[in-house]
Amino acid sequence: MKYDWQKDVAVLYEGQGDIESFEQLATRLGIPLIISQALNLDNQLFFLSWRDGCLSLLDKESIQKSGLTVEIDHRQGEQRSWPIAKSGALAQALGRKTRTVVDATAGWGQDSLAMFRMGYGVLSIERSPIMAELLADGFGRLAKLEWMQHLKLAPPQLLVGSAIDMLEQLPFQPDCIYLDPMFPPKRKKSALAKKSIMVLRNLVGDDLDKEQLFVTAFKVAGKRVVVKSPDYAEPLGGKPSESFHGKLLRYDVYLTQNKV
Repeated sequence: MKYDWQKDVAVLYEGQGDIESFEQLATRLGIPLIISQALNLDNQLFFLSWRDGCLSLLDKESIQKSGLTVEIDHRQGEQRSWPIAKSGALAQALGRKTRTVVDATAGWGQDSLAMFRMGYGVLSIERSPIMAELLADGFGRLAKLEWMQHLKLAPPQLLVGSAIDMLEQLPFQPDCIYLDPMFPPKRKKSALAKKSIMVLRNLVGDDLDKEQLFVTAFKVAGKRVVVKSPDYAEPLGGKPSESFHGKLLRYDVYLTQNKV
């Protein structure tokens, strides 16, 4: 059964800033606009609001805090120049000859942004309207950073909708299609997942059509499909051409023979 996320999410206006942008966001998503004085925590599980210049996703526990946003800063320990060195398991999986990547399951955008900082041409696809709004806000903030403007760089392009439908309609053939689908959590006890992943799972659930997405990606990608998965999960597309391992995760590479 498809999850009706609209009943659990509202836009929260707290009396600061132009209310028109809040109204427009609520209209685009088809969800209520709630004024802070009339806040009813019993009806909604999540709220969208601007905090410190960032569109944030809030739940009842973080309603008085900054909430979750698309993080656009460099990761800890990452070099500050652009492009950064293509190193580590992700870069190995993407391959030396890859120039263009479609991130077909963008989520919070952290892999899209990591690939962008490595100098790849990145197009991100996200089917959750809520996550797409958060991504658009993050990419918009990225575009305004001084180093981005100095280098005259544009942020990753964002498409909203089902990647299964969109991949075959792309105006170009990407070298690589990158998949990071939502896998069911490990059954035995494990460390608590990051809050951002828990919230994402609550909003969008598991990707039950990930096998179909892989089939489409393999048909479209010019050189390779890369699947990021937890180390306990079975390979999504059967035996991969090669695999690269990170901490608690794995990048499975499937080489294609599609003409570019």
